[in-house]
Amino acid sequence: MSQITLVRHGQAQTRARDEHGYDSLSPLGHQQAAWLGEHLADTREPITRVYCGTLIRHVETATAMQAGRYAEVVQDARLNEMQFFTLAHLFSDQHGVALPQSREGFVAYMPQLLAAWEAGRIDGPPESFADFQQRVSAAMEEIAAGRGPALVVTSGGLIGMVLRQTMGLGTAAFARACIAIMNTSVHRLHRLGDDMALTQFNAVPHLDRPDRQYAQTHL
Repeated sequence: MSQITLVRHGQAQTRARDEHGYDSLSPLGHQQAAWLGEHLADTREPITRVYCGTLIRHVETATAMQAGRYAEVVQDARLNEMQFFTLAHLFSDQHGVALPQSREGFVAYMPQLLAAWEAGRIDGPPESFADFQQRVSAAMEEIAAGRGPALVVTSGGLIGMVLRQTMGLGTAAFARACIAIMNTSVHRLHRLGDDMALTQFNAVPHLDRPDRQYAQTHL
């Protein structure tokens, strides 16, 4: 039975407001990833393949996890995040909807942003919604076709798109899933017949202890 374990990167630069500024782990992000790596080693996860995106935060997370102990880490740009900040600035310029300053503000904001992107109402994005869907689908189909359990280090928006495609989520539910996904959270897919099924969502077993609850972050 095929198994894919998806991991969101550790906490990045939360005060950033552009793609470049956001793209590296904070000290807490490095610690979150190291703790997850220790957890996977302690539980003897049967990982035989490892993939990550090409963004700095993906590579730093995989490195802090010591993911290379299982297999050579294959970097694949198809596993990169949607360009959220670029989309957000275009959305603000064209529709007057400002980027929220709090996580609570994202609850209403994300469905608006993603719906506008999907409908083609944001001019000039570096990637269309359809192209994002297609590259995520292609990357996951290729990984699912491989042999042995796979570990994939990526971003929250990409994991949300995998959930959308696996579970048939509408855009609003897709947006809520993206908001909910925690840093270094673990998500699992297993093959059932010809399809992949979600068997675990947003787990943080490496942070489920009183002295680490402060490290359960979303941004």
